[in-house]
Amino acid sequence: MTRMPLTFRLIDFGALSSNWWDEINESVSWQDGIFYTLCAAYALVSSVALIQLIRIELRVPEYGWTTQKVFHLMNFIVNGVRAIVFGFHKQVFNLHPKILILVPLDLPGLLFFSTYTLLVLFWAEIYHQARSLPTDKLRIFYISVNGGIYFVQVCIWVYLWRDDNSVVEFIGKIFIAVVSFMAALGFLLYGGRLFFMLRRFPIESKGRRKKLHEVGSVTAICFICFLIRCFVVLLSAFDSDASLDVLDHPILNLIYYSLVEILPSALVLYILRKLPPKRVSAQYHPIR
Repeated sequence: MTRMPLTFRLIDFGALSSNWWDEINESVSWQDGIFYTLCAAYALVSSVALIQLIRIELRVPEYGWTTQKVFHLMNFIVNGVRAIVFGFHKQVFNLHPKILILVPLDLPGLLFFSTYTLLVLFWAEIYHQARSLPTDKLRIFYISVNGGIYFVQVCIWVYLWRDDNSVVEFIGKIFIAVVSFMAALGFLLYGGRLFFMLRRFPIESKGRRKKLHEVGSVTAICFICFLIRCFVVLLSAFDSDASLDVLDHPILNLIYYSLVEILPSALVLYILRKLPPKRVSAQYHPIR
């Protein structure tokens, strides 16, 4: 009995894999199924964030809008907007001009950046207070950085609205990649600093061990997710086949959004599920 050469078998396997990928991407039913799955996943995460926000408000209604409450509110908004976009994916991905596709896809990504860098701000405040360093400029820096990022992004959108220029679109993707890299560095810098500062204290109590685990886990999750976002956006800038803002790339969208938003959000919400104490805590700061 003759055996097929290894080279031909590898070629056949590669062709089958390519056909499988292309068939799913070009199938309307698969497109709908994958995008509706993303819609359901985002809606679930958004609901969890809203429920947690309500639980916190019922526990400590007298403290106003704390950092913890704002974080869960922004999670609810970001994931809710994503759920709406993917729920109406047929309408969104067929909008003209192309800028009307980019805005609903890029804006939640910027809101995601603002939401999770709020954790970096909170950790930076704790670290600076522990080191007896000034904290009054940290919030100003956070607001300034976010304001600058939104201003630049709006300028890019306005230019693309007036002139659908491929060079400006390329610059926009590079900008998103740089923003994602900045977020990854922020988590590495302040999450890492706070983690190693906590490690230097005697870990005797269960609460301190839990806080160390919490900071380390959230730092690792957010650093990895923003780094993946940076890499994928850079790849899509140089390779049109890796573009995320088209209808016929549902598998790529599923993998990308699951890794950089859905899974990290779900894990972070689970890790930070603990409700604040009813009495005033030194680590529970209202936003002024």
